[in-house]
Amino acid sequence: MYSKIYAATTKGDTTILQQEQTTPGKAPRSKLALTGLAITGGLAVGVSLVTFSFVSPALRRICLPFVPATDNQISNVLKLCKKKQGGGGSLVDLGSGDGRIVFSAAKNGYQATGYELNPWLVLYSKISARMQNLWPNAKFERKDLWKVDYKQFDNIVIFGVADMMNELSIKLENDMDDNCRVIACRFEIPRWKPVKEIQDGIDSTWLYTRESFNRTQPTEDTKT
Repeated sequence: MYSKIYAATTKGDTTILQQEQTTPGKAPRSKLALTGLAITGGLAVGVSLVTFSFVSPALRRICLPFVPATDNQISNVLKLCKKKQGGGGSLVDLGSGDGRIVFSAAKNGYQATGYELNPWLVLYSKISARMQNLWPNAKFERKDLWKVDYKQFDNIVIFGVADMMNELSIKLENDMDDNCRVIACRFEIPRWKPVKEIQDGIDSTWLYTRESFNRTQPTEDTKT
């Protein structure tokens, strides 16, 4: 059996009814086309939202790419971090990525925080912290590292890029606590001189304190 659909059009003073026959279960072609267009548009918007969250950090003034730290690099970082007497202390990882630095610090007794711009990496890290039973010693927040007050931290870990180090050092000179340690990975801070460094190829790390602002070069016994 066919169903009948009537469309009314007006020609002069006469109204004409046009009949279109369709089979049961089939919608008019125009409705199918609109449905397909809506589905395609919805998928496009969804993909755009997911993709933009990864691209948006790169649209900022300095791109901080996600490059996972190696186990050796994490070990070098923890060697240079300062623990308070009796253990513990606070640590922040700038650009925490998938959270591995924060997780390792939390396992070693630190109250560790990761700041990351990518919301999906923040979500992943939060879920991982719960699954590893590391929360609340391992926390993650979506924050811009240029808009953070660092006075609350005993250790600041930077996996940065060369272009950001000089500008970041100026901010830290004003923001960091007097007894804070800054640990840089992969790239040195050009305006400062390290008080200690671990030379280990791409896993090299440099330790800075407020003494670094006025030093001219590291002494021989600071190198390991």
